[in-house]
Amino acid sequence: MAFSKQQLKKFADLIRIDIPDEKLEQMNIDSVIEWLDKLQKIDTSGVEPMLNPAEHKLPRRADVVTDGNIRDAILANDPDTAGVSRGYFAVPKVMDE
Repeated sequence: MAFSKQQLKKFADLIRIDIPDEKLEQMNIDSVIEWLDKLQKIDTSGVEPMLNPAEHKLPRRADVVTDGNIRDAILANDPDTAGVSRGYFAVPKVMDE
């Protein structure tokens, strides 16, 4: 199955790539199409689809919701202690009214 230069140009336009005319003449797209045809003919019935060829199981942990109980340890890192006593970080004002 041979493709003309116009057909290749149309395919390139459809897939939104710019191929210069010199490159179109050098392309051997026929061998790629033949290879794809061979792939289409492979019988894959009974083969389960997979997301990844490596069947690794990732370690999982229990999904437990906690508040962490480390608020005071986090607030101790604040160099400006203006808001620490009230339980929050004090930051400089960034907008005027």
